[in-house]
Amino acid sequence: MTSLGSDGRSDTPAHRIDTSKPHPARMYDYFLGGKDNYEVDQEAAEEFMKAAPEVREGVLANRRFMRRAVEYLVTEGGIRQILDIGTGLPTEPNVHQIARALAPETRVVYVDNDPIVSTHSMALLNEPDTSVVLADLRDPRGILDHPDVRRLIDLDEPVALLLVAVVHFVSDAEDPGGILAILRDALPDGSYLVLSHATGDVHEDRREGAAAVYRKATASMNLRPHARVTEFFGDFALVEPGLVRVTDWRPEEPVAAGAPLIGIYGGVARKDG
Repeated sequence: MTSLGSDGRSDTPAHRIDTSKPHPARMYDYFLGGKDNYEVDQEAAEEFMKAAPEVREGVLANRRFMRRAVEYLVTEGGIRQILDIGTGLPTEPNVHQIARALAPETRVVYVDNDPIVSTHSMALLNEPDTSVVLADLRDPRGILDHPDVRRLIDLDEPVALLLVAVVHFVSDAEDPGGILAILRDALPDGSYLVLSHATGDVHEDRREGAAAVYRKATASMNLRPHARVTEFFGDFALVEPGLVRVTDWRPEEPVAAGAPLIGIYGGVARKDG
């Protein structure tokens, strides 16, 4: 984890923040209208928007899905501890804010592999029972064994694991199924998995152009079909309405007529013994 100096500032060495290539977290921040990104991220994001003009609507829809899922976890699932892997740069409302508005005792650990995320998330450490860990989804055991994760997350009690718009940055060669299996197996009964994932099912004609942008980034984007994304939930039971486009997961109001189709699937599933 990034350490803090005596003045509360991050001790993350500046050279560890790679600004030579676009980073998905910083591109996502740009899509959301944030300012924690670099020119290389902005250029890649603009190129991506040419291939997928609906991307801004997509990331906003993904954020709204995350909020509804967290509200469900806390109110209906009774969850009081959340492990959010691939959190990205802080964007309000953050997971801990959503959860604690409903259950103030909820504990939250954020994980991301970009040092700039940790650097810009240090303010979260002023929140009780919240931590920000610099680690990579591709090393699930390293995350599960991290002292800050162990300090706040009790793996003997139900946990909500959030993998929101991150697994599509893990290539098939890096074995996303195996990674997910390790994480799922570590969770006790009564735990939940929240996952959203980009797909080419919706805009098949744009798949290659969109994916090409991320080949220049620190992680490629791997668009996967519905059946493959479903496999990531393993034997967890999907709650209604199952794995659907994020706009269709328990929406607060009907999708507006003429709204762009969003190529992101989202689902919430429970581990039952």
